[in-house]
Amino acid sequence: QVQLVESGGGLVQAGGSLRLSCAASGSTSSIDAMGWYRQGPGTQREFVARIYRRGATTYAESVKGRFAITRDNAKNTMYLQMNNLKDEDTAVYYCNAVVFSSTFWGQGTQVTVSS
Repeated sequence: QVQLVESGGGLVQAGGSLRLSCAASGSTSSIDAMGWYRQGPGTQREFVARIYRRGATTYAESVKGRFAITRDNAKNTMYLQMNNLKDEDTAVYYCNAVVFSSTFWGQGTQVTVSS
């Protein structure tokens, strides 16, 4: 079992920045990939970014060049640096962790971008 807690969300003006954190606890040594997803108003949850244990990353096209995902394995924490935020980035952001064939989710943190 892995427990995930997100933090760092809030209200920011368009063009601004935020850094989200996702702290993992439990069987963290078994985590392979960790990722961020988001769900905006009236939309389905969508992929944002993913990072693997050895550091490889993937991003959704909509955030490439603006968001950066990093991971501190020693602290069992993953981060999402979000720059040049846009209205369409408004969503609840969720982190997840993949352990073998299981996926664990956090409760989410709200990010609201105002123009």
